[in-house]
Amino acid sequence: MSIRPVKRLIKSKPTLEGAGVHLRRAFGFGNTSDFDPFLLLDDFRNDVPEDYLAGFPWHPHRGIETITYVLAGTVDHGDSMGNHGSIASGDVQWMTAGSGIIHQEMPKGDHAGRMHGFQLWANLPASLKMTPPRYQGILAADIPVITDEDGTQVRLVCGKFWGKTGPVDGVATDPIYIDVSVPPGLRKTLPIETTRHAFAYVFAGSGKFCNASEPLAVPTEPVGWADTNPPAAAENRSLVLFDRGDEVMVQAGDEGIRFLLVSGKPLEEPVAWYGPIVMNTQEQLRQAFQEIDKGTFLKAK
Repeated sequence: MSIRPVKRLIKSKPTLEGAGVHLRRAFGFGNTSDFDPFLLLDDFRNDVPEDYLAGFPWHPHRGIETITYVLAGTVDHGDSMGNHGSIASGDVQWMTAGSGIIHQEMPKGDHAGRMHGFQLWANLPASLKMTPPRYQGILAADIPVITDEDGTQVRLVCGKFWGKTGPVDGVATDPIYIDVSVPPGLRKTLPIETTRHAFAYVFAGSGKFCNASEPLAVPTEPVGWADTNPPAAAENRSLVLFDRGDEVMVQAGDEGIRFLLVSGKPLEEPVAWYGPIVMNTQEQLRQAFQEIDKGTFLKAK
C-alpha cells in the first residue's frame, strides 16, 4: 500500500457569487487539470443573512453536474424541468445539466441565521455533454452512515466505500464523495484507487495529512519552510490535493477532524468554459451562448 503524498494545499478564498452571496472558493475558474474531472468547489458558510439571502437567481448550466450538499439551513430550488423543493440539512442535490438547464438556488438560514453547505462541479465527458438533464434529490436519511470500530464515521454520498454504495447513481465520472469524521488524536488510513484524482476539504477541527509512514503536517498557506521547522497542521477551510497512491492517511488533531474526501477518474479532455457553461471547444461555447440569446438553449422537453 502506498500513501498518497500531499501535492498542494490551498486555503479557500473569499468570493462573491450569484446575486451577491459571500462564500469561499477552494478551487475553480483556473487550471483545474489536477482536479479533473472536478472543476470547482465552493464552501458557502455564513451566519449573516444579508450576505447570502440574495442567493443564485435563475441561471443556465450546460456540460456539467452540480452537487449541492447542505449542512445547516436550507436551499430552495427550482429548474426548467419543473423540479422544485428544498434541500435541508444533510440533504444532497445532484443535478446533471447535460444539454442545458436553467435553475435557481435560494439559501435560507436555520433558526440562528446560519447557512452552510458545499457545491461541487463535476465535468461531463464529451460524449455526454448534450445528454438530457437529470435531477437527483437525496434526503439525509437515505445517505448511508458507516461507523468504523475506531469511531471514524463516513457519510457516503456517492460511489462505493467500505463495502457500501451511496444513493446517487448513474454518474458519468464514477466519483466517490464522502464526508469523513475522525475522532481526536486518531491516525486513519482511507483507501482510494490509484487511477483517481483525489482531494480533501477540511471544514471542522484540524489534522495532519501524511506523506509517508509518519505524519507530516502541511501548511495552510504556501510558505517557505525547512524540515527543522515544520509548519502548522491543515486547518478549517483548507483543501488538500493529493498525488498518486492507493490510500490517504490523516492524523486527527485534539478536536478531531471532519473533511470531504472526493475522488474521480480524470477525463483528460480539453475544457472550454465560461461561467456555468463547460464544453470542449471555444466554438461549442460560443454556440451555447448564442442559443441562450436566441432562446433555443433548452433541448429537453
